Amino acid sequence: MHLLLLSNSTNHGHGYLEHALPEVLAFLHGVTEITFVPYAGGDLDAYTALVRATFEPHGIAVRGLHEAADPVAAIASAQALFVGCGNTFRLLAALQRLGVMPAIRARVQQGLPYLGANAGANITAPSIRTTNDMPIVQPESFEALGLVPFQINPHYLDADPAGVNPDESRENRLTEFLEENNVPVLGLRVGTYLSVTSSAACALAVVGGVPARSPSTDPAILFVRGRPPQNLAGDVSALLGHRPAADLPLADAVS
Repeated sequence: MHLLLLSNSTNHGHGYLEHALPEVLAFLHGVTEITFVPYAGGDLDAYTALVRATFEPHGIAVRGLHEAADPVAAIASAQALFVGCGNTFRLLAALQRLGVMPAIRARVQQGLPYLGANAGANITAPSIRTTNDMPIVQPESFEALGLVPFQINPHYLDADPAGVNPDESRENRLTEFLEENNVPVLGLRVGTYLSVTSSAACALAVVGGVPARSPSTDPAILFVRGRPPQNLAGDVSALLGHRPAADLPLADAVS
């Protein structure tokens, strides 16, 4: 598999994908057209136009999946997929409604390059249960692509020690998730990415300089049930060997 999963599509003071463009273009080396999946956004045409304006100056054409008469066939013929940021519930519901989840999963597992930003990174996990997004629509289920065997929390924000309500931190919410699910959660800090280069190899890195608004320079933080959070950088291939277990009976979940 070849996945490049960005925590965020914009950094403060930069245009769309500008902060990560060198890594993105390197990942797409040799690709002349990407199929863009815009369903996390509201105005699909405007969103696709933004992505076209980003990639076409670099010789990469953009085909919006919503423009295809047969979305499954469009995925089958794609050179690369880019699944954009926005609302993860809306994205997953649309992909389920179109019936394209199996096609995306199969093609990516066969080596189709997959670029995902925020929501697009969320759906590569076993489920979308660790998204930060509001459930503005009801998908058929929370089950996602399962391309990686751990959860992802893009745009992870570390708790502010001086905050007025420390019990409402991202860490608290992910700890609650782990009380019910035995699945590691990888929090990707702002300005970082996870690169998956095979079914057995993946690594973390920073794009665009030091992650914004973070007390740590490490790209990510890992949450595992029964262990303290661990900052991570570099090779994290061991995460690909995990076997997730969700919806645990309470006695098992907290043991």
